[in-house]
Amino acid sequence: MKITFLGTGTSQGIPVITCNCVVCQSADHKDKRLRVSVLIETADKTMVIDSGPDFRYQMLRAGVNDLDAILFTHEHKDHIAGLDDIRPFNYLLKKNIDIYATERVQHALRKEFSYIFSEVHYPGLPQIDLHTIDTETFYIGETAVIPLDIMHYKLPILGFRIAGFTYITDAKTIPEATAEKIKGTRILVVNALQKEQHISHFTLDEAITFAQKMGAETTYFTHISHNLGLHAHVEKDLPANIKLAYDGLTILGE
Repeated sequence: MKITFLGTGTSQGIPVITCNCVVCQSADHKDKRLRVSVLIETADKTMVIDSGPDFRYQMLRAGVNDLDAILFTHEHKDHIAGLDDIRPFNYLLKKNIDIYATERVQHALRKEFSYIFSEVHYPGLPQIDLHTIDTETFYIGETAVIPLDIMHYKLPILGFRIAGFTYITDAKTIPEATAEKIKGTRILVVNALQKEQHISHFTLDEAITFAQKMGAETTYFTHISHNLGLHAHVEKDLPANIKLAYDGLTILGE
């Protein structure tokens, strides 16, 4: 299994010309973070977790030529806004894209992208097959996917475990029952927004504490805002088995 970080950032801290902070003005490519998303390539399927506003560019930048499925963690705009950009894959691959989401997230998709679900099938619209998921293990091709209950402040969202790889973003609280499902993970990805307290995301210290509790072989932090600081400065102070992810980073899972 090959894992590529398409984006490791947030809507807070997207580099813009009017921002003079050291991160937004950094020349280090590891500080150029698009909205959070990850590409997973297994032996028989290619899937993405979340398709935010930067989805089209992320897929072009990574040279992705195939796509079978998108898994959604939750319905916030920075995680779903790029759904329309699956159309080139529909056209070139002559297939629908499987969408895996809870009923609540599907309701949000139907509202946000009502034209996709219209009875009038306008030529060229995104072609999808919806699959309802909850907390039960499901399969994408030969790959088992375990949904993980996470709390994003008061909003229940999902993380996902695939074999020895676990991906969590936008977490503030992780129930003990979920932590039990994560234990034994070789590669853990979890959000670390900033150093200061935040109402709905792990801080850097909270993410480190959680990572050490889980005891993964390697942990990567994602969903990073510019408030966290420069990649090089932050990573040098992290424990040896904890790293900051960055856009374009590719790792091998089980």
